[in-house]
Amino acid sequence: MASPPDTSKTIKLERYNSYLRKLNSTKLINASSKLLFRATLLVALILVFIFTINYPPLSADSGGGNHLHTHRNFMSAAFYGGSGQGGAAWEKQVRHSSTPRRPNGMSVLVTGAAGFVGSHCSMALKKRGDGVLGLDNFNNYYDPSLKRARQSLLLKHQIFIVEGDLNDAALLSKLFDVVPFTHILHLAAQAGVRYAMQNPQSYISSNIAGFVNLLEVAKAANPQPAIVWASSSSVYGLNTENPFSELHRTDQPASLYAATKKAGEEIAHTYNHIYGLSLTGLRFFTVYGPWGRPDMAYFFFTKDILQGKQIDIYKTHDAKEVARDFTYIDDIVKGCLGALDTAEKSTGSGGKKKAPAQLRIYNLGNTSPVPVGKLVSVLENLLNTKAKKHIITMPRNGDVPFTHANVSLALKDFGYKPSTDLPTGLRKFVKWYVGYYGIQSRVKKEMEKNSNQ
Repeated sequence: MASPPDTSKTIKLERYNSYLRKLNSTKLINASSKLLFRATLLVALILVFIFTINYPPLSADSGGGNHLHTHRNFMSAAFYGGSGQGGAAWEKQVRHSSTPRRPNGMSVLVTGAAGFVGSHCSMALKKRGDGVLGLDNFNNYYDPSLKRARQSLLLKHQIFIVEGDLNDAALLSKLFDVVPFTHILHLAAQAGVRYAMQNPQSYISSNIAGFVNLLEVAKAANPQPAIVWASSSSVYGLNTENPFSELHRTDQPASLYAATKKAGEEIAHTYNHIYGLSLTGLRFFTVYGPWGRPDMAYFFFTKDILQGKQIDIYKTHDAKEVARDFTYIDDIVKGCLGALDTAEKSTGSGGKKKAPAQLRIYNLGNTSPVPVGKLVSVLENLLNTKAKKHIITMPRNGDVPFTHANVSLALKDFGYKPSTDLPTGLRKFVKWYVGYYGIQSRVKKEMEKNSNQ
């Protein structure tokens, strides 16, 4: 009887082949899983990168500063995808606003154009036929609606404001690619002496980092623009010589704000020395007037007096009256335009200095210090309302007790001569204030009576 065929080898071979098929299938699945995981990870990283670029995190100090937190980066600022800025229409607005309408007119980039001094200077430049392009980040250091109202006023006079930040290098470079600016009027800054105790980083970001960023772009421009920029009378700090002269020491700042402005003056010297940038610094003395800043004493005194609130009036530690060299906005504007008109061309090219360049610093004040108590008396008369005064000793918060400008250098070099006294300037401010905020009855009647006298 024949023996049954030996199938053990066949069975083993089939088992081995089945094992190989399972092994290969497992390897294929593992490889596919790894590939899918890597592809998913790559897509996720790309999405995170795009989101980060277009929606940067809010800075911790986003509540302050004329300055200085970048709202747009390279993609959103330089290419402006979907932001309402950029493209042919945007560039047309930029070019139209910055094109001068008079022979040999300037093309001026005004930073902080929606601010107090910036809006007034922009209007004055445009009215005489210069090209003006504004730049402002519309931060909320004070009520942004006031800045938007100034923006609307400028737009009626065909002055376009680009919404952006000094620290956005891509945006600044884009603007210089579109427009060969002849001048920069740099007025954007984190203002205010006392706010520095609450938000010091905003002053560094705007007044130092933002200024350096602007100078970096300007030095690389071809042609390089001449630059006029806002320093401050605060740089005199603890100086006791009066009136304050440009020759007096400025190495004793009493506040962080003053220190950043002094740092700006030294930075300006550096960029002038190395890169041939023409730079003129203007030390403003307590500017006031219509469309002013709500954080200034004359502004919030007016508001509080009308609302029946108590106002604090400082005296010095030796019981003397605090006094300021209040300077009306129209006088400051004349000084800014005078500085622009006499600014010489920068001498650098391709980021390299070719010859010595102009470097200047000037006081712009009224030359007539007025005690704060006198300011309050003038406001009481204009508002036909008695102030609830609270006399207190000045806190050690960076304020100085006295300012007094010597403007003889500005007078000699570009004819600066302030002509508005405090009662006249405050009358114009109050007239604007009651109109802008819709204040009724007694104030308007008092204004009409004063204007007829």
